[in-house]
Amino acid sequence: QVQLVESGGGLVQPGGSLGLSCAASGSISGIWGMGWYRQAPGKQRELVASISSIGVTAYADSAKGRFTISRDGAKNTVTLQMNSLKPEDTGVYYCNAYVYVLRGARIDYWGQGTQVTISS
Repeated sequence: QVQLVESGGGLVQPGGSLGLSCAASGSISGIWGMGWYRQAPGKQRELVASISSIGVTAYADSAKGRFTISRDGAKNTVTLQMNSLKPEDTGVYYCNAYVYVLRGARIDYWGQGTQVTISS
C-alpha cells in the first residue's frame, strides 16, 4: 500500500555532510509518521530521526545537533540532512513510514535501505 524508495547514500569523510531522501508513493494519505533508522553490521536497527504528519520531530541523542529531518509535502519526500559525520554514523539507513488501522494497530513500511559509510 505504501512504497518507499531511498536515495543519497554513499561514502563520505569524517566531518563531511550527506543528504538522504525518501520518496513515498501509494496510499500515502494514511501515513501517520515517517522516520529514518540505521543498522550497523551485527547491531540492532535503531531510530535516528522521525517526523510526524504535523511536523513534530524527534532525534536519537547521537543525531541531535547534527542531523535534521524534514518533509516536502509537495514531493512526498522526507529528507535527512546529516552534518559533521562520524565513523559511528556508518550503517544501512532505512526509511520508515507507519499507519494506524482499525483497533489501533500499527503497520510499518520500509524502504530497501541505502548504505552510508563514513571513512577517511
